[in-house]
Amino acid sequence: MKRRTLLATLLAMTFITSGLACAQTVISRPIRLIVPYVPGGGTDTLSRMIAPFISEEFGQPIVVDNRPGASSTIGTQIVARATPDGQTIGMIDPAFLSNPSLYAKLPYDTLKDFTPVVLVAKAPLVLCVHPSSPAATIKELVALAKANPGKLTFGSAGNGGGAHLAGEQLRRAAGIDLIHVPYKGAGQQLTDLLGAQTNVGFFIPSVARAHITSGRLRALGTTSATRSKSFPGVPTFQESGYPAVDAISLNGIIAPARTPTDYVTRLNATIVRALNRPEMQQRLLELGFEQASGTPQEFKAMIAREIPKLGKLIKDAGIQVESLQ
Repeated sequence: MKRRTLLATLLAMTFITSGLACAQTVISRPIRLIVPYVPGGGTDTLSRMIAPFISEEFGQPIVVDNRPGASSTIGTQIVARATPDGQTIGMIDPAFLSNPSLYAKLPYDTLKDFTPVVLVAKAPLVLCVHPSSPAATIKELVALAKANPGKLTFGSAGNGGGAHLAGEQLRRAAGIDLIHVPYKGAGQQLTDLLGAQTNVGFFIPSVARAHITSGRLRALGTTSATRSKSFPGVPTFQESGYPAVDAISLNGIIAPARTPTDYVTRLNATIVRALNRPEMQQRLLELGFEQASGTPQEFKAMIAREIPKLGKLIKDAGIQVESLQ
């Protein structure tokens, strides 16, 4: 009887193990990594940095597929509609979190149509002024704005973007009246601040660092919780008494909804290992990013937390954008 029981147990274990093995997602053709922007930007660069590690792990080529347009929604929609078999994944940036509140209708449901995989990197925004500005600190800038209500301008790369939202956070936290000047990209925003055509601007570190180092811009504060590795000598808004000014840039990997859990877990572990490599961390720092990583569950919770937070800011500020079409 004992032998029969032991045999039955072994057979059951064999069946279970075999079943688990069969349940593993098999990647049998090239993986497509959708980037919802043109080549060359930060989102594209990060995608190409992690792509070789994904290819090596799954034994398949990986194609970085740039699908720009409509505030990142064209590429993101491709991920939402893809078969959830691990062959299609996507890289997102802050627009993924703000678009649900900026546009009346999106071609996908941000919370239901995706499986968050991993938060890849994040970067604070740095508040800059022209060196001719009398403000050398955040508190001095606030005092200057209060003494000149409605006269100071802050530029951004466009309505509803990260720099715009950070400026709105500052306006509300400090109770100051800054005039928003939207541009069609960070390039013109930067050019006009360098030429003192505007007074204030928020930038990601990679855009502003060279100009801050050369003295063509003055950095007053960063939106990170702790001091940025890119600007260790620049205080945070939290240190300066304005913790609500915390808008950051971020990038993460998503997959279609219902992508198998075993694949998501494996992909997450692969990217986290890559991000932990010293050379990868150094490259991220050079680009103005900081390593993020974490579990799929943590990334999902962050997305669920940030969307309504940004939504309230957008509503309170009365931010309006043109149609996606």
